Amino acid sequence: MSQFAAELIGTMILILLGNGVVANVVLKGTKGNNGGWIVITAGWAFAVFAGVVIATPFSGAHLNPAVTIGLALAGKFAWSKVLSFITAQLIGAMIGSFLVWVVYKNHFDETPDAETQLAAFSTSPAIKNLSFNFMSEVAGTFVLVFVVFYFTNAEISDSKTPIGLGSLGALPVALLVWSIGLSLGGTTGYAINPARDLGPRIVHAFLPLKHKGSSHWKYAWVPVLGPFAGAAIAAALYLFLQH
Repeated sequence: MSQFAAELIGTMILILLGNGVVANVVLKGTKGNNGGWIVITAGWAFAVFAGVVIATPFSGAHLNPAVTIGLALAGKFAWSKVLSFITAQLIGAMIGSFLVWVVYKNHFDETPDAETQLAAFSTSPAIKNLSFNFMSEVAGTFVLVFVVFYFTNAEISDSKTPIGLGSLGALPVALLVWSIGLSLGGTTGYAINPARDLGPRIVHAFLPLKHKGSSHWKYAWVPVLGPFAGAAIAAALYLFLQH
C-alpha cells in the first residue's frame, strides 16, 4: 500500500459510500428512497470514516485536494507530493462514482428525472446564485480544514502517523463532516472537496445513462475553486495565529 494507492482507494471508498447514500435516497424504487437529509449527511460522515480508516496509516488520509493544498500552504505537507495526491484522489473519486452507477444501474434506469440522476454524482445549488454558492463552498471547506489543524493527537501527516484510539481515531473528521453537512450543506450540497465533485461529474458526462441530462459544467467551477479558496483562508488564519 503506497501513499498513492492509499489516497486512491480511500477516496474510492469515500465516494462509493457517499454517493451511494445519495443514490439510495434519491433514485426511484430503492429501499432508502426519500430517506431525507439526515440519512444523506450521516451516510457521508460514515463514508469519510471508512475512507480515513483505510488511508491514514499510509498517506495521512487527505482524500481531498483542498485538504492537501491547505496542509501544504500551512507547511504541514510537502509540495512535491501535492500533484501525486490530487491525481490519486481524482482517479479514486471517478472509480467510486462508476461503482455507484454499477450498483444502482437499475434504479438509475427507473429514474426519469435527469437532475435527480446527476445528484447521485455531483452537487448542485438549491438556489442558483454563483457568488453565494461559491461563498458557501468557501465557508464549508474553511471549517473543515481549519478544524483539522486543531485535532489533538489526530494530526494528518504524510506517513504512518497514528491518529489515536486505533481506528476510532478517524471519528473526529467524520463528525466534523457530519456537522458541516447538517449546518452548512443546505445551500450547495457541501462538496467541500474538488475531487468529490469533479471526478463523478466527469463520469456522469461519459456514462450511457438512460434519461441522461446535462452535467452542468457551467456550475462545476464552484465546487472546485470554492474549496481551494476555503482551504487557503484556513491555512492563512492558522499561520497567522501561530505567531
